[in-house]
Amino acid sequence: MNETSSTATVAAAGVARKRHRTDGKYSNKDEDDNKSSFREEEEDEDEDDEEGEGRKKKDLKGILTSLLLLEEQEKGDQEEQNRASSEDKSLFDDNHRKKTRTMLDYYDNLQDYYTEVEDTGRIIKRKKSRVLAASVATITAVADSQSEEKEKTKPGGNPGSGQHRRLWVKDRSKAWWDECNRPDYPEEEFKKWFRMSRQTFDTICEELNSVIAKEDTTLRTAIPVRQRVAVCIWRLATGEPLRLVSKRFGLGISTCHKLVLEVCTAIRSVLMPKYLQWPDGDSLRKVKEDFESASGIPNVVGSMYTTHIPIIAPKVSVAAYFNKRHTERNQKTSYSITVQGVVDPNGVFTDVCIGWPGSMPDDQVLEKSALHQRASGGLLKGVWIAGGSGYPLMDWVLVPYTQQHLTWTQHAFNEKIGEIQRVAKDAFARLKGRWSCLQKRTEVKLQDLPVVLGACCVLHNICEMKNEEMDPKLTFDLVDDEMIPEIPLRSTNSLKARDSIAHNLLHHGLAGTAFL
Repeated sequence: MNETSSTATVAAAGVARKRHRTDGKYSNKDEDDNKSSFREEEEDEDEDDEEGEGRKKKDLKGILTSLLLLEEQEKGDQEEQNRASSEDKSLFDDNHRKKTRTMLDYYDNLQDYYTEVEDTGRIIKRKKSRVLAASVATITAVADSQSEEKEKTKPGGNPGSGQHRRLWVKDRSKAWWDECNRPDYPEEEFKKWFRMSRQTFDTICEELNSVIAKEDTTLRTAIPVRQRVAVCIWRLATGEPLRLVSKRFGLGISTCHKLVLEVCTAIRSVLMPKYLQWPDGDSLRKVKEDFESASGIPNVVGSMYTTHIPIIAPKVSVAAYFNKRHTERNQKTSYSITVQGVVDPNGVFTDVCIGWPGSMPDDQVLEKSALHQRASGGLLKGVWIAGGSGYPLMDWVLVPYTQQHLTWTQHAFNEKIGEIQRVAKDAFARLKGRWSCLQKRTEVKLQDLPVVLGACCVLHNICEMKNEEMDPKLTFDLVDDEMIPEIPLRSTNSLKARDSIAHNLLHHGLAGTAFL
């Protein structure tokens, strides 16, 4: 029994060892499987990481490619936009040049037309005067022959004792003018009617005497020089119609009209070269000093302004004289001609340009003026003429800044140049205040207006030089619309010079404080 149990024990031990070996074998196999699966997972993860990095690189390349394409497209759009803007600019410049050339040709033709009309008028007047002289001579001869025949037919009549008959002349009262012409006539009343003292009036009469004086004829007595000058100045000062001038001075309406034109022509030809001239030498230096002491801006030789004179609608070229801005403001159709003037610090005109149509802006009037021609010839090199925003910035024209959001420096400059421009504006206000004929539409023909306006400017200068004070009741509110020109900048050098002047005004304590 003991043997049997030991045998069983041995057998059980063998089975256990066999099972142990089998379990060890299986456990080793599982471990190998686990290791291989782990390696496969690691390899899969590595492959996934490589694929992820590849996708990232691919996406990054796509983004960079898109950015490069967008940048190239933006450059192409910018180049196309620049090309289009340059084409638009060149087209605008071409259109502007064509428009300017067409307008200049039109006004040249218009001036030629007026010259032809004026020449034709002179010829017609000359023919009429010849016919009238012949008629008068015939009438006089007939009257003389009839008088001689009557004297011969009278009993005891002496053929040589007959008197010449005179033409019939309407008897008009000259009481008003005779009263004004008296030496004891009140000075204030005289100045009220003629805008100047008796002494200044006498000076004008003396200087014009040799040009406008007429001799007596067998038909009538010549009108005295003082009365001729008085008719013209009273007409310009009051702006009254010719029928009232006729009643005041006891002359015919046509005679008054003729006297006004004759005296204005004499003033323009005789007095303008003396009293309206461009300064030179010491006078030019004095003008610069006065403007600089008043504003701080150096080398300013004049203040420029352009105003409009109302006229009756002309029979030709109506559109050229149509003033759109005045029409819109006054709600009434307006026609005008322009007067451009440059004044010194005392408000005395040193240059005028008269007669261009009211539809022209200030910069085009300036381009057509003799002042622009002198400047183009180099006569205004190194000096400034101060103007408003309606003029372009040029090598010799100094204008304020017109853009929005100005700096303190630019504000200070605009304030100072505004003081200079105000000198010209005040001078034009006094011009229109003294000579009321400039405030309303006149009866003078369009071709004769430049002569009348030039005479008004000369008389203004004489009053200013003689220190003739103007009655405050004659103050005139000057209103003229300024339009910024299409090309406000004509010179880059002038732009730098203006910036330098503005900088010096502010940083040297010469600017005001109104802009603060």
